[in-house]
Amino acid sequence: MPSPLAPRFWGVHLLALVLVGIAVGLGIWQWDAWQAHRDAEAVDLTHAEPVPLADVMGADDPFPGNQVGQPVAVDGTWVPDGTVYVSGRVQDGEDGYWVVTPLTVEGGDSALPIVRGWVADPADAPAPPTGAASVDAWLQPPEGTGEVDKDPNDDVLPQLRIADVIQHVDQDLYGAYGVATEPEAGLEPASVDQLPEVGAFTGIRNLLYAIEWWFFGLFAAFIWWRWVTETSAEGRPVTEAAGASPPDP
Repeated sequence: MPSPLAPRFWGVHLLALVLVGIAVGLGIWQWDAWQAHRDAEAVDLTHAEPVPLADVMGADDPFPGNQVGQPVAVDGTWVPDGTVYVSGRVQDGEDGYWVVTPLTVEGGDSALPIVRGWVADPADAPAPPTGAASVDAWLQPPEGTGEVDKDPNDDVLPQLRIADVIQHVDQDLYGAYGVATEPEAGLEPASVDQLPEVGAFTGIRNLLYAIEWWFFGLFAAFIWWRWVTETSAEGRPVTEAAGASPPDP
């Protein structure tokens, strides 16, 4: 029987090479798509230009997960009676508080909690602002660490959870809060506490597709290898294929 390297079998080898190459290429493409999805989710938007809050989310909308840290421009009226202080905020190694005042968004009845800045002691915080205001703030999702507010009657909260803040106002709140890009006079700037995190299953479909294509490539290579070895075995004398020594001449 002819050798598997004979010209008549070159088409088989070429087909196997093409199939393996296509599978590897498609696997790499899906791998790159997986990485692109993860990079897109982890992108830092804090340096982007501010956009109107209405372009990002509405009063009754859930928080858009791909907009963490997006600067938004908010026009509205302060709700000074809703001012709260969020504890456990470390700034330059010093423990302190976020100073938060809701801002009723213009054109509606809902308010967006705004972190006006940081202070070491709530007693040193300036009086809550009043009247109309225009604020640029980094949009953040509500916190939800599960920490319990030990004294619901005071103005100090352990976390910036909307369900806790709403107890201090007489109106609806957005499902988000903003960290002012410029702190109010008398307050230190508050750092953006939350940045985008890549979920464990982000782009998982593309990753599975990549693995699947590479598996197909390995399978095609295995079938080609089996064909070559079997064809070579069929082309050898029986005694050689069986491993026996040829007879003496």
